[in-house]
Amino acid sequence: MILYLLGFCAVLLGAGVFVDWWHKKHGIDDFNPEENEKHVSESERAYIESYMHNMKNDHHNGMS
Repeated sequence: MILYLLGFCAVLLGAGVFVDWWHKKHGIDDFNPEENEKHVSESERAYIESYMHNMKNDHHNGMS
């Protein structure tokens, strides 16, 4: 039973390595931040701006 579990884990790990290699080889060739901004919803934009503002405050005030 343990041998099957180890084999299954090895197959999953191998599949993950293959997918990682494939995406690194055929990754994003054309990265345009202005084009990406057009596809962000207002709620996502507000969330990220709020998160960044809070992170800036934490950085300046020190983590408590």
